[in-house]
Formats: sequence, structure tokens, C-alpha cells
Amino acid sequence: MTSFAEKHKKLERNVTLLAIAAFAVVTVGGIVEIAPLFWIDNTVEKVEGVRPYTPLELAGRNIYMREGCYNCHSQMIRPFRDEVERYGHYSLAAESMFDHPFQWGSKRTGPDLARVGKRYSDEWHVQHLKDPRSVVPESIMPGYAFLADRDLKAGDMTGHLTALSRVGVPYTETDIAQANADLVAQADPDADTTDLMQRYPKAQARDFDGNPTRLTEMDALVAYLQMLGTLVDFESAAPQEVER
Repeated sequence: MTSFAEKHKKLERNVTLLAIAAFAVVTVGGIVEIAPLFWIDNTVEKVEGVRPYTPLELAGRNIYMREGCYNCHSQMIRPFRDEVERYGHYSLAAESMFDHPFQWGSKRTGPDLARVGKRYSDEWHVQHLKDPRSVVPESIMPGYAFLADRDLKAGDMTGHLTALSRVGVPYTETDIAQANADLVAQADPDADTTDLMQRYPKAQARDFDGNPTRLTEMDALVAYLQMLGTLVDFESAAPQEVER
């Protein structure tokens, strides 16, 4: 009786037979992996609290990408003990579902920023961006003091939000119509932001750069940084121990 090894040798030595077998295996594997996706509406599980960016946060995110901050800072905490203990709860796919493009990464010259929101004061962020070594002596990060001297010229945020809505970001007609006004109001300490807060839960409205007389690029970037990782309430979702 021919052994399995002998049969396998025959397969290995016949190029045509091996190619057919390999194709069959890849085909079956592909069907198993891909076919179920046709019956799934969304591969990312929705998480309570995740919302689109406010226009000001979005403008800050654009500055973050423009200055290449993603080259040194990732926004993806891996589900490993050392990462969770240092940075906080591991990142969820849903937290990046409205990012175009997402800010994941594997290289960290500086710390991960996925949970940096509200960890430091606005003043700390402003000083850190102006002169990194004044707050972190060992930092090799370049300074971005010029952001505080540049008026924010974000362009037409109505068009920006419209474009994002076409790729699936759930901005409402009101969000789009109020985009340019929302951009200014969020950084104006005297503005009425009641409607803004209702449409963008957990948004933070105040002067971010320490100069309420101007809307600067520093305002936008700090607003973006202060939002990161603050939308999902992980503590309320964590299992509660029953005292006995």
C-alpha cells in the first residue's frame, strides 16, 4: 500500500499537479475569508461615544498631518500589558472609523498619543509645542512656536465636511451648514456653544492657545490633541467588582 509520503512526493515532483493543488487551496481559503464579508454590513463594531471631529479638531488634525507629527507619534495602543500600563486602554477600531487617513503606526520616536487628551493642560501643550525641552528635557522634538503666530486659515470647512460625508462620515446637514461658524465658536470663550456641544458630545470649547484675541493654528492643534482618547468612557464599560 502506497504511503502518504510517497503520494506527497508525487505531488511535489509534478509541477502541474502542484500548481493545481496550490490554486485549489488558495481558492478555498480566499472564499472562507472573503465570502462572509458580503453578508456583513460593517466590519467595525460601533462603540458608544465615538463621533466625527468638530471643524476645529479637524483643522488641528490637518495641521498635525501637515507637520508630520505621525512620523514620530503613533495613535494605536496595542493590547499588551506594557502598552496598556503606560498609555491606557488599548485602541479600538471604532475610534478610528472616521479617520481619513488613520494615524496608526509602528514607529515611536515619541510616545503614543491615542490617549493624550486631557492628560495635560492647554498651557502644557502650548509650551511643549513652542519649546519641547522646557517641559521634557530629554525630548528631541523640534519646536513649533510659529503655530502661535499664524492665524488659522482652514479654508472652507463646509466643503471639507461635505467631502468627508460622501465617504461615510456621518455629518448632518446642520453640521455642514454651521461648519465655518463652529470652527470659530469652539475657540471663542465668549461664544454660545450650546448647539455645538449638542451636535458634538464631549467637545471642549475655550481659548486653547492662551490668546483669546486671535484664532491661531496653535488653537486648532491643541483642540485636536485634547480630544484624543476622550470620547469613549472605558471606566463605565469595565466590569464592576461586587463587594462582599
